[in-house]
Amino acid sequence: MSIVITGGFRFLLLSELQTDWNRPAGLGTGMFLIRFDGQSRLLVRALMSGASGAQTALTVFRKQRRANPEKSLDHFIETLCQDEITGVENENDPLTVKPLVCLFSSLFKRNLLTFIYLVRSVISGTSILHLLACLSRDSHPNPWVTALCSQLERLLEFIQEEPLHTKQCSLRLKELSASLGCLDETGGWAQCFNGQTMKSETQSTPELSELGTQKKRKSSCVHVEDADGGETGHQSKRMRRDACEDECIEAEDENVRKDVREVCGAESPAADRLLEDLPENMKASFLQIKEVLESQAEWDENVFNVLNECDPGQVEMFCSMLRLPELPEHTLLKLCNSILSVSPDLSYSTAATLIKSLLMEKVLSLSEPASRCLVTAVMSLCSRYPRPVCQAMIGPMLEDKNIGFPQAELLNRLMESCLDSHYKQLVLQMTFRISWSEAVLSIIHSLLDSKPVLNEDIFSEFTEELVRQSPQFTKSVKFAKMMLTVLTKFSSHVSPAHKHALTSCLNLNETFLKKSLQAALKRTTNT
Repeated sequence: MSIVITGGFRFLLLSELQTDWNRPAGLGTGMFLIRFDGQSRLLVRALMSGASGAQTALTVFRKQRRANPEKSLDHFIETLCQDEITGVENENDPLTVKPLVCLFSSLFKRNLLTFIYLVRSVISGTSILHLLACLSRDSHPNPWVTALCSQLERLLEFIQEEPLHTKQCSLRLKELSASLGCLDETGGWAQCFNGQTMKSETQSTPELSELGTQKKRKSSCVHVEDADGGETGHQSKRMRRDACEDECIEAEDENVRKDVREVCGAESPAADRLLEDLPENMKASFLQIKEVLESQAEWDENVFNVLNECDPGQVEMFCSMLRLPELPEHTLLKLCNSILSVSPDLSYSTAATLIKSLLMEKVLSLSEPASRCLVTAVMSLCSRYPRPVCQAMIGPMLEDKNIGFPQAELLNRLMESCLDSHYKQLVLQMTFRISWSEAVLSIIHSLLDSKPVLNEDIFSEFTEELVRQSPQFTKSVKFAKMMLTVLTKFSSHVSPAHKHALTSCLNLNETFLKKSLQAALKRTTNT
């Protein structure tokens, strides 16, 4: 769309709007902040903050939703879709009108689309479609932005047929495939570009394909026979020997399959999946690990090195088929020691999957304090792999509604002995996403008692949670003790705004510690 303005009015309009658009599109986008309301302006600033803008915007949006559960992004997207007059580099060029979102930088657009994907459940499909339509009007599209738009449409099932790659990309890939000499073969690259057509042709002519393969084999044999009679004899011997070796390998594979089925049950779908998906060396390692777990003698810990070759799905399959969650606790301790001996250390994803499979079921089923073997096993893994333990075990435990004091006691021991200040911060932030119980209060109190290093933002978020969750703990002594710890050990963090919020929180308290809490809060004024 173009607007042509001539004469003195054009000059007047140019001079009046010079500060808005006398620059290339995407530069000086901070000037457009005045188009947004206060909360939307915070989101725009977050999305403009750099490569992590999408995650920053998500954090901002979550805080806004906590303050106002009815918060919607439709008005924010509507503002981005409003038409704006773009700048011109030459007075003789016509003015153009584009959606506001097209005037931001490519980095902003990438962050915006990523953010939209993360929060798509709270945005209407119509608004997303409108935004994508506006982005398609960009006169200088960025390939990454275009790909993200296509992916977002595909994920939201707005379109089904269009590929994510461009025609130019498809052409270049075809040229690369042709140079490798594999485009004429079925499968591989051919499936990517020929799609259902090739599939149907392949299905309709299986006899021709098989016949062609047989002809190739026959022509190869004829060529060998014509070349030299002596060579033919040696070739025949080699072929017979190779055939014999293939039979031996097939027999060995069948033995492995039989052993695996005996372990998992003849009709177990997990056994079939293992046979189909796992490489041969992992199938053999599966049986070796099973023998090690059942053996009462000294373990050969080297067999566990296969874990470094597994992806998380294969690790989960191993744990399920070996029934690791059902191991006795003394065997679990030996297994954890063997896992710690694996070199190099396991990747984060592998360690997280293994820890979740090994420990979650045992820890959540505790109805009394954990045994010494279980505590030692958990602490040994937590010392070596603290981040996977936090994400794969501690986080899900806190979110579980049935968490009780046996679980809380175990987590308290981990925080006292295994986790440094950084991971204690992480655990504290995990409690901001859940509804607190008496067991969770015990964990938070123990965590604060160790006095981790908290920055201003985390302490402010924690104060908001205290105020939000305090009404349900007006008679809780545990909550009062935790508050007392906050006011004594973190008094230097308490600002006037925190003091005002905490005062209203303490006024609701009905325990015998109320006066002590009010006195401690009053003393924070003098620090």
